[in-house]
This record gives sequence, structure tokens and C-alpha cells, in this order.
Amino acid sequence: MQFFTYDFLRLVCKVTFINMCILEGVFSGNLSLDMSEESTWRIRRYGFCGMRSKKFDGFIDLDAYDTIAMKIKGDGRCYISTIYTENWVNSPGQQEDNSWQAFVYIPPQDRWEVLKIPLDRYLPTWRGNVIQAKLEMNPARIVGMSLSVNAEGGVPGAKTGPGDFRLDVAWIKALRAL
Repeated sequence: MQFFTYDFLRLVCKVTFINMCILEGVFSGNLSLDMSEESTWRIRRYGFCGMRSKKFDGFIDLDAYDTIAMKIKGDGRCYISTIYTENWVNSPGQQEDNSWQAFVYIPPQDRWEVLKIPLDRYLPTWRGNVIQAKLEMNPARIVGMSLSVNAEGGVPGAKTGPGDFRLDVAWIKALRAL
């Protein structure tokens, strides 16, 4: 089941959930570690870029699926796929959703690859840090998704540091693969 595709040029405005259409999109930009000393923002970490769907109207129910698949072309950087679920782990009663993250990485090449990430490989996180507890995602209560990239970290061998990034995305699907 293809449950959504990204049109990255208009992602800030909306993410569309559709069944049949395939839209190709690009997540690209430049990661910088520069910080203006005159900035009034209290930023502790930088060198990050992300895009997030707006909160869904209701929930996306992926209980019948066990894998997220992406048809992508990478640039050698490690990206992060995040699934947001209804808040019951971090601070129940608060507006902050629970986040579950998995790395998205394929070696740089000029051809499409299908990357499959089992839902049980998504780790619970809070503000980018893995929660060190045995928790299980509720795939029936998904409220949003995102892709992001950091200048540092990721899988061994991935390109790191400041500079240009580009991830081409043909589609993202939920599958019953296992």
C-alpha cells in the first residue's frame, strides 16, 4: 500500500496522503555549522535540516504493515526517518508527540534503490536521543512523519560535516514484508 508521497517543493505547506500517485521529490540544501554571534536564538545544536508533515487529521493506521519502504537516490549522507505517534511515552497530557527514528542510508550512486526499514527498527527518541527503555511503537496511532539530516553522526562510512546534501525520493510506502 502506498500511503503517501512527498512533493518536497511544497512540503512546508502540506503533505498529501494518496493511494496511487507517484510524485518524485528532492530533499536538498546546504548544512552549515556557522552561527552568528549576534543571534538572539539560544541554539545548542546546529548543522541540521529537517522537514515534517503537518499533523495528520486523525491517525494513520499502519497496524497491518511491518515495514516502511522508500525508493531513493542518496548522496552518501545518513538521513533520519521519523515516525510520530500519539503521545503516551514522553509526557502524557502534553502536546509533544512520541518520535521513533531510524537511519536512512544508501551509498552514493546514480540509480534508484528501494530501502526497507522494518517498523521494529525505529527506536523511541526524545529530542534526538534514544530512550533507553523497552518500548513498542503503536503503528495504529501515527500522527506524522519526517525526514532530516545532521552534519554529524549516522552510520559508519556515511558522509558527514557541513556542505551540500541531496536525497531524491520517488515514493514512500508501507509494506507487509516480514
